Amino acid sequence: MLAGEVGGSQAVTRRLQPLRDLLPHVARYRGRVGLALLFLLLAAGATLALPYAVKLLVDGALARPPGGAPEEQLATIREHFLLLFAVSLLLGLATAARYYMVSWIGERVTTDLRQAVYAHVLRQSPQFFETLKTGEVLSRLSADTTVIHHAVGSSVSMGLRNLVLLLGGLTMLLTTTPRLMLSVAGIIVLVVLPAVLIARRVRKLSRASQDRLADTGGIAGEVLNAVPVVQSYGRETAEAERFGRANEEAFVASMRRTGTRSALTGFVIIGVFASLLYGMYGGVRAVLAGEMSAGQLSQTALYVMVVAGSVAVLAEVWGDLLRAAGATERLMELLAAHSPIAEPAQSVSLAEPAGGLPLRFSQVQFAYPSRPTAQVLNGLELSIPTGQTVALVGPSGAGKTTILQLVQRFYDVAGGAILVDGVDLRRLSLAELRRRIAVVPQEAVIFSGSIADNIAYGRAGAAPDAIRAAASAAFVDDFVRRLPEGYDTVVGERGLRLSGGQRQRIAIARAMLKNAPLLLLDEATSSLDAESERAVQAALEVAMAGRTTIIVAHRLATVQRAERIIVVDHGRVVEDGTHALLVASGGLYARLAALQFAA
Repeated sequence: MLAGEVGGSQAVTRRLQPLRDLLPHVARYRGRVGLALLFLLLAAGATLALPYAVKLLVDGALARPPGGAPEEQLATIREHFLLLFAVSLLLGLATAARYYMVSWIGERVTTDLRQAVYAHVLRQSPQFFETLKTGEVLSRLSADTTVIHHAVGSSVSMGLRNLVLLLGGLTMLLTTTPRLMLSVAGIIVLVVLPAVLIARRVRKLSRASQDRLADTGGIAGEVLNAVPVVQSYGRETAEAERFGRANEEAFVASMRRTGTRSALTGFVIIGVFASLLYGMYGGVRAVLAGEMSAGQLSQTALYVMVVAGSVAVLAEVWGDLLRAAGATERLMELLAAHSPIAEPAQSVSLAEPAGGLPLRFSQVQFAYPSRPTAQVLNGLELSIPTGQTVALVGPSGAGKTTILQLVQRFYDVAGGAILVDGVDLRRLSLAELRRRIAVVPQEAVIFSGSIADNIAYGRAGAAPDAIRAAASAAFVDDFVRRLPEGYDTVVGERGLRLSGGQRQRIAIARAMLKNAPLLLLDEATSSLDAESERAVQAALEVAMAGRTTIIVAHRLATVQRAERIIVVDHGRVVEDGTHALLVASGGLYARLAALQFAA
């Protein structure tokens, strides 16, 4: 029996082990945890004192032998009722204080945990999001933290309180009727051991249920971010059915968990109640035999109710804790994720450049981690002097955008090195490196907020005059002046209230305001009409002056005026020169130019 109990205890510890990861977050608030435990013990102590007070009332007042004066008996009864009221007053105040303190701890820990996970995810490299859907991350931040909040802010407190009541009630029962309660305790042990086995199944199903729920979040997040495309292709019904299948799987997984947890709760309650009723039956027989007073029987009955009620609550709490353990495990997986793009052990600082930054790619080898066998860059050699404007052209998949991602160190090279001002960029802190880079991506990213907020995104606290100057240079001022609220106009989620060209010009203004020495333009004018493109090209020429600029473009008309055009194919530089020189050479660039300009 002892070996079985030890094994069961170890199994319980293993199943709840993920909850240990919450302890550092809870330990920050030791003072409040101490107060919560104090109020918990006071409430539990008051609950355990009530049956004893009832015993005193029954034996000392109601069961007094005849002959005493009625006034004396009423005074005695009054004293006992005042004692009961004092105990209940303590119980009420301690319970209210415990509830407030525990709720505060639950809210605070959940808020801290959500913030820690979110901040950690933001620091992950793009490789992290190649394998994990954004919707699943959101599900863990919302659904899983809700489960943990319920556990920390309610279940743990209820569990501890009812554990104290269970142990205290059993202690009082063993003190008043030791022989009877020893047999009851043996029966309870036989009930709890099978319950431990059922609980193992509950934990697995809880994790599966949370995973299926995250799947639905992943699908919803993916589709809701692409509603126009879904509607354009008439896929509303198909996407609703796909979500419905995932939703149904989540429902089935949830009901499996709920069914098993219900069986666990029912089994524990029935088993423990049956054993305690057996103890009550023995107590009634003892009263009839004159071995126990009526007050002792009342006390025993109330303690039986306390113990039985505690077991019922503990069974519910056990299910909550198992579910919280699964949710904690999923959140800790996010916190345990380590970005392969690590800060250097000892970073090097660059001098503040007067102009641009020189770049050099030395025998760079690279393949995306999700496709390790598909080599994207294969011994790339390229030098870009300070302040030069270089255009990267070539077929799709040649590695042009990859070069921009490597310069920002979203990924690390597999071989060779990228040198910024003669320093391997892996020796620079990420903040130091990215502070010197401004980017205009192919798909302009606009955040919910005002136009001014979006332009100042890369330079927090920029003066309104500086924001307007950048906006004017990027021809944003033209359309903003026509808006009722001007630069304070809220653009909506992902800037959906703006046209594609307007979003692109705001992204260009953002890069110009940052005023970084290295400017990266990835198809920066792809969303503009011909007239807007000419205007923005003029603005970009101003922005590129005195900076090292790398332009990636498929439309060769946008790169003809670049000081230097680099043709990349299969991860290598195959041609290097001006537009006129490359056209005259009759190579890959000449063929691409002939196709585009003929069209």
